[in-house]
Amino acid sequence: MSGIVLLVDADKEELYGGKAVGLGDALRAGLPVPPGVALPGPAVDAIASGEVDATAALRDAVRPLPMPLAVRSSAVDEDSAGASFAGQHITVLNVPSADDVESAVREVWWSANSDSAITYRKRLGVFARPSVGVVVQSLLQPETAGVMFTRNPITGADERMIEASWGLGEAVVAGRVIPDSYRVARGGEVLERRPGLKKFAIRSASDGGTVDEEVAADLVEALCLQDDHLQALSALADDCERVYGAERDIEWAFAGGRLYLLQCRAVTRSAGVAPTLAPAAPPVSGDLLVHVPLFSALAGPDRDAIARLFTQRVFASGETVTKEGSDAAAFYLIESGTATVTVHGVFRRTLHPGDHFGEIALIDGQARSATVTADGELVCQGITLWDFQPLVQRNTIMAWTLLQTLAGMLRETMDDTPIPPT
Repeated sequence: MSGIVLLVDADKEELYGGKAVGLGDALRAGLPVPPGVALPGPAVDAIASGEVDATAALRDAVRPLPMPLAVRSSAVDEDSAGASFAGQHITVLNVPSADDVESAVREVWWSANSDSAITYRKRLGVFARPSVGVVVQSLLQPETAGVMFTRNPITGADERMIEASWGLGEAVVAGRVIPDSYRVARGGEVLERRPGLKKFAIRSASDGGTVDEEVAADLVEALCLQDDHLQALSALADDCERVYGAERDIEWAFAGGRLYLLQCRAVTRSAGVAPTLAPAAPPVSGDLLVHVPLFSALAGPDRDAIARLFTQRVFASGETVTKEGSDAAAFYLIESGTATVTVHGVFRRTLHPGDHFGEIALIDGQARSATVTADGELVCQGITLWDFQPLVQRNTIMAWTLLQTLAGMLRETMDDTPIPPT
């Protein structure tokens, strides 16, 4: 059983994550939320690994939703009172059809296992496999969108602080425009209006993903919210505080003249990114792992078992794949494209299809020794230590072989080290 439910039925945070349950609470309270479904962590794991039944259940669940779709993370510990995963977990916007959702879910799953997310978790003292729920919703085509704080986060004043721009709200939450800003008293009186500089709007692209669309010159510094918009937002703030409690951070959008609630959480900010959608990932061949020193001595069946754990990940041109000094939890094989390796900012080498990097992260989860940057679109097959370590722990022969291999690699390093003069 997949466990995928309509958002209104998402009521267990340990399964669906705080974002999904928060939206479920809003729907149950009658607040205006776009339709969607919630995926529990185990279903997301199964979809990321390409399980046929899980991906079929996903397509069946999202097919009734109005297209296109937005796919967002809803990790169990995301944006809690003591932690905010702002910018760590991605959002995939404008997924055009049910058949494309699997790739988007895989991208969200990978974002929770990225170097930056792992580094942040370690700083919080949380180094365990992330439980990543996912929310899939119909994507609005808003005239305006943005964020609203039910208490001014800068001064602490008991007033609504609203930031807004044209198009999708990701331009505001990602800090890509200078938004219009408004201060509204708790009773609805508008205290201040300040126009921003909104040279472009993020819109849905016809073939999926998003595009930056130039804003007409007369709208760049024109206020995008009128009094009726501000009154509706003030009322929404009242409703959100009634349902969730005081001091909320709200994402909202006006589409077709109607106000929608997109998210409500404890005061935190989150940036959305719309990466290139990955095609369905072919399985990694166990024979390919013969060329990886860590796996080269393993028996064929053991390499095949490891190969089945790989999941495809796509990086955009210029994207940082690994960052020197960041904590790590994943190993990658390059399927297509090239990447540049630097250490302390100095070029070391170019990686090509068939090359690999990061295998020691599967053993210790410690800091990266180099930065790897995608030269163009880079397609990798990756495996996380969360999947690798349980397999090794269940197979003592595999564990012993890996230990011998590591000992040999260490011996080679020691043999290459010059002996200091006595």
